[in-house]
Parts: sequence; structure tokens; C-alpha cells
Amino acid sequence: MSARDEIFVGLRRSLHVTGNEAPRRAAVEARLRESPRGIVPARGQGGLETFCAEALRAAATLTTVASADDVPAEVARYLRDSNLPATLRMGADPRLEAMPWGATTLDIARGASDGHDLNAVSAAFAAIAETGTLAMVSGPDNPTTLNMLPDNHIVVLFAKDVVGDFESVFDRLRRRYGKEIPRTLNFITGPSRSADIEQTLLFGAHGPRRLHIVLAGAG
Repeated sequence: MSARDEIFVGLRRSLHVTGNEAPRRAAVEARLRESPRGIVPARGQGGLETFCAEALRAAATLTTVASADDVPAEVARYLRDSNLPATLRMGADPRLEAMPWGATTLDIARGASDGHDLNAVSAAFAAIAETGTLAMVSGPDNPTTLNMLPDNHIVVLFAKDVVGDFESVFDRLRRRYGKEIPRTLNFITGPSRSADIEQTLLFGAHGPRRLHIVLAGAG
């Protein structure tokens, strides 16, 4: 018997149960099946305005565009105004693929980053208003390396994908993927930063030093 098994045996003995009681098993199965919510704070009921305010408070930058067709021009403007090279790496997200990148002079590379890319663009799975957080799922559409390795990360967020709270993101994951959810779910709030050394705030400590959000379809 393993140490883990011994711990569970002790717990069952103290509770005077065996673990095979039908009501207890049914309660566990119901909880796993129904995924009940806990208490959600009032700020979790916010929407676009709350998300934008919280994202800016977390040191991200943010611009809005009317539609997906306006995204490439905004990305090109951001790189130009930030005095960054007109290079960009992206995955195979069909939402990004459908945008008119050919109307810009950006030099676009495809696929995961090997750590030598300065700029990357991804499309968010969702965003959480209460903390200004982006939810990014892994896969060839939006490789996780694009979230971590380039110095400058541009994230395209569609207004319809902004939810109030974290629980709503997990609801969306279950609806979209069922039991076969992506291997990695990254929550990103602002650019990477740390003040571990002498309490001096350093951007880009563990990831991108800039996070720019392009919010599409906000009206």
C-alpha cells in the first residue's frame, strides 16, 4: 500500500465510511458533471469598460478597431510608432489568417517561436473583465511560445469574447472543447515584470516586456 493509499484509508476510517457509499459517489459524480460555481465578486459582473480599465492598470496598452479587417493596419501602426521592426510571427489561427495582412508591409513568419522573434501576434480565447486578464489556449493556432518568448506580444481580442469572471472562461472551455481541452491555458495580465531584485520593477523578466491589446468589434 502506498503512502497515498494509507492517507485515504485513515481519512475514511475517521469519517466512518468506505468510499463506496452510493450517495457519496453520486454527489461526487454530480459535482464533476455539473461544475457548480462558487461565489463571484461584484467586479466579476463587469464588461468591456471594466476590462479596458483593468488591462491599462496592469500596464498593458490597448487600442480599439471597428472590425477584424482593421487589425493588420493597427498592428503595423503600433510597431511603427513604437520604433520596432516591421516583423511579426503568428500561428495558424483562422481568425488571424482571414485578416488582410497583405495590405501592410509587415514581414510575417508562421509557427512557434524559437526565441529569436522580437514581435508576435496571437488571438485570445477569451478575456476576464474583473482583472483585465487574457485567456490564451495552446495549440498550432496560437503557440504558447508566442506568449512567452518575443519581447513584444500583440494580442487580438474580439469584444464578444470578453466575460466578467474566471468561471465563465472555464464554462466556455467546456462548451468549446468538452473533455479534450487544450494542454495549456495561460492567463496573462499585463506585460511580464518582477521587483524581486532590490524592489526595482523590471519589465520583461519572465516574458514579453510589452503587451499590446487590439480590441476588435467593440463599437
